[in-house]
Amino acid sequence: MSLEEFENEPDAKTKRYILMRSITDFGMGFIYLGVGIIILFARQFHFQSDFTMSILARIFAVVVIIYGSWRIFRGIKKNYYKNS
Repeated sequence: MSLEEFENEPDAKTKRYILMRSITDFGMGFIYLGVGIIILFARQFHFQSDFTMSILARIFAVVVIIYGSWRIFRGIKKNYYKNS
């Protein structure tokens, strides 16, 4: 193992932090996706209110779904300490 490979290898504390961050990203991403889907399809779930029937709710749901997808993608990439 060369010195460069040793420097690029994260230590145990960094590995645990990366694992914790990726689990958090997965969890929050799925929560955001779920909330966005529930708001977007509120009529099919028989959850109707003034907010869920408005166009603002649909825009908000799409934004939340996109953000949740990005959180899941970030959890898959695990690119927390790597410099591009």
